[in-house]
Amino acid sequence: MLCATTTTPGKGHLNLILNDLSPWHWAAGGAVISAVTLTLLFVGNRRLGVSTGFENVCSLVVQTPYFTRDALRGTNSWRLPLLGGLLIGGFLSAALGGGWEPFWDLGMFDAEIGWGNGGKLIWMFGGGLLIGFGTRLAGGCTSGHGIFGMSNLELPSIISTVSFMAAGAVTTNLIYRVIL
Repeated sequence: MLCATTTTPGKGHLNLILNDLSPWHWAAGGAVISAVTLTLLFVGNRRLGVSTGFENVCSLVVQTPYFTRDALRGTNSWRLPLLGGLLIGGFLSAALGGGWEPFWDLGMFDAEIGWGNGGKLIWMFGGGLLIGFGTRLAGGCTSGHGIFGMSNLELPSIISTVSFMAAGAVTTNLIYRVIL
C-alpha cells in the first residue's frame, strides 16, 4: 500500500497517495476523465476500459488462442500506450508530489485479523482474483462500464455498474460491521 495521511480543514483525515497534498476537487477529476473518454471516442473511435489492457499485456507473452485473437491484438497499438501512460503519470505524480514510501500497515485488518505479511498477500491475491473474475464475468471493468457505458446509457453497463456498487456496499458492510 502506498499511502500518506493528511488533514483537510473540515473534512478530517484523508488517505492520499502523495505526501501533504490536498486532493483535487471531484469535478476536476471528472472533467479530466470525461476529456480522456471523449477524446478516445471522437478521435480514435475507441472505448475507455482498463481491464482489457491486462489482456493486451498478457497477449505479449501468452500464446493461447484467447490471447492471440485478432480482436485483442488489434488494440495493442493504442491500449498499451494508454496503460503505459497511466503508469508513467502515476510515477510522475508521486515523484513531483514528494515521493512515496511503501508500507504494509492495513490498519483495522492488522488489528483485528493479524495474519502477518503472508496473510496480507493471500488476502490481496484472493481479492484480485475475485475482481478479475467479476470483471470478465461482467465483460469489462468499472472504468469501462461505469464511465463509458453509463455515459452512453448502455443497459449492460448500467446493470454491471449497479452490481459493482451493490457488491461493494455489501462487502464493505460485511467486513467492517460483521467481521471486524
